[in-house]
Amino acid sequence: MRRRILIIGVLAALLSATYLLWFRDSALVAVEKVTVTGATGRDAERIRTALEGAGRQMTTLHVDERRLAEAALAFPAVRTIEVSADFPSGLSVQVIEHRPAALVTAGGRQVLVAGDGSVLPGQSAQGSVPEVELEGKVAGDRLAPGPALDAVRVAGAAPSPLLGKLEDVRRDGEEGIVATLEDGPRLIFGDTDRIAAKWAAAARVLTDKDAAGAEYVDLRIPERPAAGGLPVETLAPVAPAGAAEPLADPGSEAGEPLAETPPVEPAAPATPPEQVAPADPVPVPVEPAPEAPPATGGGAGAYPQP
Repeated sequence: MRRRILIIGVLAALLSATYLLWFRDSALVAVEKVTVTGATGRDAERIRTALEGAGRQMTTLHVDERRLAEAALAFPAVRTIEVSADFPSGLSVQVIEHRPAALVTAGGRQVLVAGDGSVLPGQSAQGSVPEVELEGKVAGDRLAPGPALDAVRVAGAAPSPLLGKLEDVRRDGEEGIVATLEDGPRLIFGDTDRIAAKWAAAARVLTDKDAAGAEYVDLRIPERPAAGGLPVETLAPVAPAGAAEPLADPGSEAGEPLAETPPVEPAAPATPPEQVAPADPVPVPVEPAPEAPPATGGGAGAYPQP
């Protein structure tokens, strides 16, 4: 039994060594056909050429995805790739490009930019994207840190249904980054912290019927978004809380207030009496004051409803 176990172990080791050192890198499983999909724009042909060249140096049993990613990510339009081997000699590479987030205007030139600031030359947007103004010019493959990059990051995080409705995104004084919706309110983001949470709060407010007609939505505290500029309804004036209610006229119908009493002229000041010695106090019976008639309409503190 021990001999059999030893023989089986030796054979397994030999097979593993043969696979690792020869078969998986042999010409029997070499990649002969590389299929690249998803590449668009001006650099599409160059992306396909780079991936095909890298893929043909591999085998279907030994695919170096890191090497393929390095070849693809050399192009700013590529965000990531997905690789799958088709034994014995096929390789498929799916290119996932950046989504255009904004149209940056600088020095009379317009270029599409991704949400991370990557410049997308030759790319085309599937729908409408907001405009972002950049002071100076676009240099290199990515936007430099600054107000334009912050605005692009906000636009890039927008949900797809809202991205198509954005007109522009810019930094606006003390309010920070402000996004303007087509036929909608201004969305005040402030800074670029917690952009995803702010967009989620914006979506909740925009779908709330009570916020319809708002001029702006303040998202700087995403847990407490505030919609401003809503139309104010005209309300009938009411008495302040705790004000006494006019008493009803006993001779009139229930609920009708007493007629207004004409003002009484103030009496002339009485002549001060002569000083006399105080007399001994004499108890005088005092009759209790008559109770006031009950107020109608809810008692003390109530007021007539409009």
